Amino acid sequence: MSNYKFKINGKEYAVTINGIEGKNADVSVNGVNYQVELENEMPASPAPVQAPAAAAPSPSPAPVQAAAPAGPGTVIHSPLPGVIISIDVKEGQAVKKGQKVAVLEAMKMENEIQADTDGTVSAILVQKGDSVLEGADIIKLG
Repeated sequence: MSNYKFKINGKEYAVTINGIEGKNADVSVNGVNYQVELENEMPASPAPVQAPAAAAPSPSPAPVQAAAPAGPGTVIHSPLPGVIISIDVKEGQAVKKGQKVAVLEAMKMENEIQADTDGTVSAILVQKGDSVLEGADIIKLG
């Protein structure tokens, strides 16, 4: 068992590699277990490796709205790990509280990510097809 700490987009992740068999790894990210398929086969005792880029979605139910503080400079975060399947706004677009800004697929379910405050999209921080972890920055409102 190997333990690592990663900081991705300002968020800290505790990663434990429980075991690797061929191209399959049993890992834990912030206490949530995942079965991950590696690109290359690893030896039984892995040397330090980078955190998996794409982890399997969490089995927990999906919240409808991402949590973010109100006010200027608000960042809309991913409410759970998954894959971005659509981005429904453009930079410079005005959005209203509750408006769908993106869709995240997790556990073969589509989850709308909604703005939790009025604002203008100042940056889109992900692309369609990106795998994201819980808490990852998705869209910045100015």
